[in-house]
Amino acid sequence: MFNMKKIIISLLIIAAIGMTWYLIKSYKEEAIYKNPAFASGNGRLEATEINIAAKLAGKIEQLLVDEGDYVKVGQTLVQMQTNTLKAELEQANANIKVKEAELEQAKAQLQVEEASLSAANASLASAKSALAAKTSTYNNAKSRYERSKELMEKDVTSRQTFENDEAMFQSAAADVDAAKADIQSVEASIQSVEASIASDKAAIIKAEASIAAAKADADRIQADIDDSTLTAPIDGRIQYRISEVGEVLSSGGRVLNLVDLTDVYLTFFVPEETAGKIALGADARIVLDAMDEVAIPASISYVASVAQFTPKSVETRVEREKLMFRVKAKIDPALLKQYVEYVKTGIPGVAWVRLDDKEPWPDFLKTPKEKGEAIPANTNPAEANGTAAK
Repeated sequence: MFNMKKIIISLLIIAAIGMTWYLIKSYKEEAIYKNPAFASGNGRLEATEINIAAKLAGKIEQLLVDEGDYVKVGQTLVQMQTNTLKAELEQANANIKVKEAELEQAKAQLQVEEASLSAANASLASAKSALAAKTSTYNNAKSRYERSKELMEKDVTSRQTFENDEAMFQSAAADVDAAKADIQSVEASIQSVEASIASDKAAIIKAEASIAAAKADADRIQADIDDSTLTAPIDGRIQYRISEVGEVLSSGGRVLNLVDLTDVYLTFFVPEETAGKIALGADARIVLDAMDEVAIPASISYVASVAQFTPKSVETRVEREKLMFRVKAKIDPALLKQYVEYVKTGIPGVAWVRLDDKEPWPDFLKTPKEKGEAIPANTNPAEANGTAAK
């Protein structure tokens, strides 16, 4: 009987201590709600979401991640079917080789024509030299012919001598005409070769342009093949698998939803008189229901400039007001990176913002660092503080 009384007394003492602790805690928390230096609001952790989508229409060949997986930037997430694109790339590369062969052929032809032009120019020089020599012979023969003609008329020379000089003169004249004809022929040949060279150069330019176009086409196809491998643009967690293997997507079809775990914030709502006092960058604290003994440092990154109706999902501490201002409390990305594997969105909590920098944070809103209880890096903050994340 005596032991029973002792147990009852002990239980009453423990209950009294617990009630006292609860009343003190409630009083302190109630006091901060009434403190004009602080404002608060309920909300849930949110993060920037990125939709991983197919650039081109096609069929999903592989899905390499599941919902909840943590992925690193550059990690392959989805492989779209690329057999058609690869066939097009092979065809484009073959077309490049054909164009390159045409270019080499045009260059070889140009070299032949340039050699022909050099030979024609040499022939022209030789023909002009021959014309000069034959013209000199012609002039001499002409002088002799005219002198013989004059002498024959005076019966000073024989008719045979005159006829010989006349024949030499006529032969020299024929040689000059032939030399001039040779020059005209060589010049015509040079013009023809020059036209061929111009044509060959145009063919080379065209072939080079065709090669450039073929390579651009191959590069485009290769880019499409590369874009068919969907990779993670950031470090984050896969939130949803929107599509599955075998599905055929249109251009821009979404496959995965990725959450950026380094851009996490809690959205809450405050009335007009409070919103006007909140400055961008103001110091804030976030207390999550799953980690109610840990105050997470944050800062105000957004305050709405226009009031809006409070969403039904947001609970206000006082009677719901119709028009409220939306505010975001963003967690430091450097802190998130230390515990990125434990960051989860959707967890409810309360965001506190300090309106007066001179007012110290109450104990339950001090960070572990401010309390001298630093959490080791890469450790679950909830476990380090004796609580379990839900």
